[in-house]
Amino acid sequence: MADAPLSLAVSTVIFALRPHPRTQLPVLWVPLVRRIRQPHQGRWALPGGPLGAQEGLAAAAARTLQETTRLSPSYLEQLYAFGGLDRAPSTAERTVSIVYWALVRPEEADAGAVGVNVRWFVADELPELAFDHSLIVEYALWRLRNKVEYSRIAAAFLGESFTLAELRGVHEAVLQRRLDPANFRRQIEASGRLVATEEFRTGGRHRPARLYRHDHSIQLTDNGPLTES
Repeated sequence: MADAPLSLAVSTVIFALRPHPRTQLPVLWVPLVRRIRQPHQGRWALPGGPLGAQEGLAAAAARTLQETTRLSPSYLEQLYAFGGLDRAPSTAERTVSIVYWALVRPEEADAGAVGVNVRWFVADELPELAFDHSLIVEYALWRLRNKVEYSRIAAAFLGESFTLAELRGVHEAVLQRRLDPANFRRQIEASGRLVATEEFRTGGRHRPARLYRHDHSIQLTDNGPLTES
């Protein structure tokens, strides 16, 4: 393996919120692609593919997502690089994967490809995955659950406008715990990340709920001075 040729690839962990099949509560799901060749033929894996010689990293991630899942997420961020020597010991080359993560709304997820070799799974109930992809998903979940508490990343799961209850529901689904509505409202309003609209969500037994939107002058996430390429 020390003299094995080196190849570069991109993979992406895509998260969407969908009802759990048993509880009907919103939980995180990820799409996986069944491998049709060795190694790990027949196992599920993250969507991805090789990096083109003249291709940017983010462009390669977007291309492979479109080719494998027909998804074009608006939120795409570089997660980490995985290049352990034992990632694929049975192959003749060493592969380093630049991994991205993406967040999509339910309607975007529904528009993606589903078939024999592409399927959505509950993120915490995955089958055994190819290579080190289980570790990659685990790390992406950890990153998401940390980041949702200090950024406006939850907006990627919602439409343009939403109620505070809907936003709290996203946080609860991601964090896997109930949040006190009054405390959540105070924290969110104090953050300055939301803009109250003059519109209300009506219907149901409760009084109309005011709709909010995120302040578009604040980026979904702060990548500092670096620009993706």
